[in-house]
Amino acid sequence: MIDLYDKLKTHYALGEITVQRFDLVFINVPREHLASLLLYLRDSEHYTHLVLLTAVDWIEDNQFQLTYLIHNRTTSTDLGLRVLIDRDEASMESIHHLWPTAATYQRELKEMFGIDFPGSPRVDEEFILEGWADIPPYRRDFDTLEYSRKTYIERPGRSTLDPAQHMKQLLYPEQEKD
Repeated sequence: MIDLYDKLKTHYALGEITVQRFDLVFINVPREHLASLLLYLRDSEHYTHLVLLTAVDWIEDNQFQLTYLIHNRTTSTDLGLRVLIDRDEASMESIHHLWPTAATYQRELKEMFGIDFPGSPRVDEEFILEGWADIPPYRRDFDTLEYSRKTYIERPGRSTLDPAQHMKQLLYPEQEKD
């Protein structure tokens, strides 16, 4: 896969490469080259299967990282293409025309992170979070504790136990008497 990287790095302005395993490599790609690179890899290099599309919220850098993981069945190798986009203007070109399954991933990322994929089928329809009115819950600035406090009533009678101590008491009650 290093040979493939060397072949493509100048034309697609590829960034850093990370070899995870002999059959898994990640490459940083400028957003403007992603769609054409994916098309080339699908049609010329036999990366015919989109395994997943996911995101990471790098809130400290005000960016999202999109990772497109594609698979080559002929060589049994996976290639991850990483693209950074601005968190404030979270939008990326849709790839549903290359892999129809991408539309599902894109809908999820729109709902959970707020990343838009204009033109992707049904991207603006509710998908998982029906009636959700807060900021997208996978964003790191979403406060889960605040959300649960304002959404759910406090239930009396609950206590929190230290799991290690609790299990020790359950498993070895005779030691507690000493």
